[in-house]
Amino acid sequence: MFKYIFLFFFTLLFSFHAFSQSYLPESEGEIIKHTYYTLSYSEENEQAFWVYYELTPELVNGSISRTDNFRPDPKVSTGSAELDDYKGSGYHRGHLCPAGSMDLNKTSMSESFFLSNMSPQAPGLNTGLWKKLESLVRVWTNEYDKIVVISGPVFKDNLGITGINDVTVPGYYYKIIYCPGNAQMIAFLMPNKKLSEPIKSYIHSVDEIEVLTNIDFFHGMDDIIEDKLEANSNSEQWDFNTTKPLTTTPKKLTTAVQCKGISKSTGERCQIITENANGYCRFHQNQAID
Repeated sequence: MFKYIFLFFFTLLFSFHAFSQSYLPESEGEIIKHTYYTLSYSEENEQAFWVYYELTPELVNGSISRTDNFRPDPKVSTGSAELDDYKGSGYHRGHLCPAGSMDLNKTSMSESFFLSNMSPQAPGLNTGLWKKLESLVRVWTNEYDKIVVISGPVFKDNLGITGINDVTVPGYYYKIIYCPGNAQMIAFLMPNKKLSEPIKSYIHSVDEIEVLTNIDFFHGMDDIIEDKLEANSNSEQWDFNTTKPLTTTPKKLTTAVQCKGISKSTGERCQIITENANGYCRFHQNQAID
């Protein structure tokens, strides 16, 4: 009896740590695995159908500087897009897995600049609401400890092609965020142009995005759980108030310590290293005040 109980909990623990392999999307395209993200490459469109990555506080709070080392992806068997495809196009090389979330080490930062991870984005979107969404996801990562993100283009109402390799300029972009600790999911769909509406205006269900893209995003998940999460478009479980000022400005310590804060999702101590004198990182200052 004890043996079976042990095996049950071991299987449960293993499945939690291996969720990244279970939740990879299912779609057309060549699967390309890098150290910090996986993608499915569309040769027809010369960009990814989707890019899948996991974020942790350690990954998004690293100290590696941005490199801007844009280059073709040597792992794409048919050859990825090239630098000349974007030159003079009027579009930005828009990251699907953002460099700002990959500053853990030289490898993570370098991989984020493969052109397989890029898509032609309107400048107003890339430096506007899309960038704000990327920052918001990093805030959620610090709050919930582990976040799964799937991001990519939607090839509907496309805006033409660019470059010698005929890179498709997508009509829309999506980003799906899943918090396994809290079993909550949210998705965004944004037109490829400068946007002025609040970020919540672009919330959609994952089911809607699956219809548009013909991608099964969480096919490895239990069907009952998957159906419930993917049908949801409710924002109430997610904190969008990321700009509220701290009540106090913490003084700096001479040495860094582990944050004393407790993560809401796991009930465990925060892993971020902080120099704040009160021992709490900037994301858990409300706990210090309380």
